[in-house]
Amino acid sequence: MRQVLLLNASYEPLTTLPLRRAVCLVLRDKAEVVHHDSTGAVLRSASTVMEVPSVIRLRRYVRIPFRTRVPLTRAALMRRDNFRCAYCGHRAETIDHVIPRSRGGKHVWENCVASCGPCNHRKADRLLEELGWVLRVTPQVPRGAHWRLIGITDDSDPQWAPYVTQYAA
Repeated sequence: MRQVLLLNASYEPLTTLPLRRAVCLVLRDKAEVVHHDSTGAVLRSASTVMEVPSVIRLRRYVRIPFRTRVPLTRAALMRRDNFRCAYCGHRAETIDHVIPRSRGGKHVWENCVASCGPCNHRKADRLLEELGWVLRVTPQVPRGAHWRLIGITDDSDPQWAPYVTQYAA
């Protein structure tokens, strides 16, 4: 699904959202289009023709509360681990708790890793020591403002670069 970069009224990047949500914000006059899609694609309805947006900006400023910790979400965890299994290095599809929740493990950044299906199934509710496994990297809490921009990857729309580069460092 096509993603659109959402900017605050101050041009600070907030997040990415699906094209459908972005179009709704623009049609309701809650946002304005900053850049159109570079392919020149258009959306048509019975009464309106609209160029597909690539970057939109909210008309009113939205205050983002300061958070000391980045919220733990599936997308953020997969991005932190680069979509790689923490046990074998293959492509990850699931999330695993290093210390299983059934054994008192918490659902926190330091205890969660991305995992492939076979490794997650083999590990089940056992500890790493019981299996003789080692983590490829120690799970840590991600830091920095750029973790709010979950949808931004290296192959994202090049038109986003002027808005994202200062936050993705």
